[in-house]
Amino acid sequence: MRILLIEDDPDLADVVALGLRNESYAVDVASTYSCAEELLRSTAYDVACFDLGLPDGDGLELLGRLELDPELRRPRRTLVLTARDAVADRVAGLDAGADDYLVKPFHFAELTARVRALSRRGDGHGSTLRVGGLTLDLTTHRAWRADAELRLTAREFSLLRYFMHHPGQVLSAEDLLEHVWDAHANPFTSSVRVILSRLRRKLGEPALITTVATVGYRLEAEA
Repeated sequence: MRILLIEDDPDLADVVALGLRNESYAVDVASTYSCAEELLRSTAYDVACFDLGLPDGDGLELLGRLELDPELRRPRRTLVLTARDAVADRVAGLDAGADDYLVKPFHFAELTARVRALSRRGDGHGSTLRVGGLTLDLTTHRAWRADAELRLTAREFSLLRYFMHHPGQVLSAEDLLEHVWDAHANPFTSSVRVILSRLRRKLGEPALITTVATVGYRLEAEA
């Protein structure tokens, strides 16, 4: 899952981005309104976290533009992350289109819980994903095939989670790069193929992730 963190405090941005990456999320960071706007024009995000007090504009105005500006790609879910704690500010944020609102200072555990909740909203899943014999616990970051626990790295976990959110669908390498890797990923490297190969090996036989020639990859549900 790919997250956009809009935060102008570099220390806070570094801490939050590192924590989210340790939770196996791909994270891009924007410290200004203009940088956030540029990323939202080019990238499809699963969740975007909006600070409101940016040095070159108001994050609330950018949030409101997501519904109006066809050049901006609206994230699936949005979370306001701000020091503005008045009831009127919360109402304004939610009315502007935010799905959730979290006031600074906050506990990181609460932020990750809200991100998990936002990522589940509307997809019919709880904190556990199940596809055939695969089970993924999104809270504890543990995975099983049947009764055998899988020892996955953060990137492998994130890749499997994305496949399990789209069972039976053919996903291109570009889809995987956009949602599992962040802006620092080089699209011309073999990183998708390498991580995918490791994940397939850990999943064991019979193979669950198949290659669709010239198109991409598909997670097959076991009977």
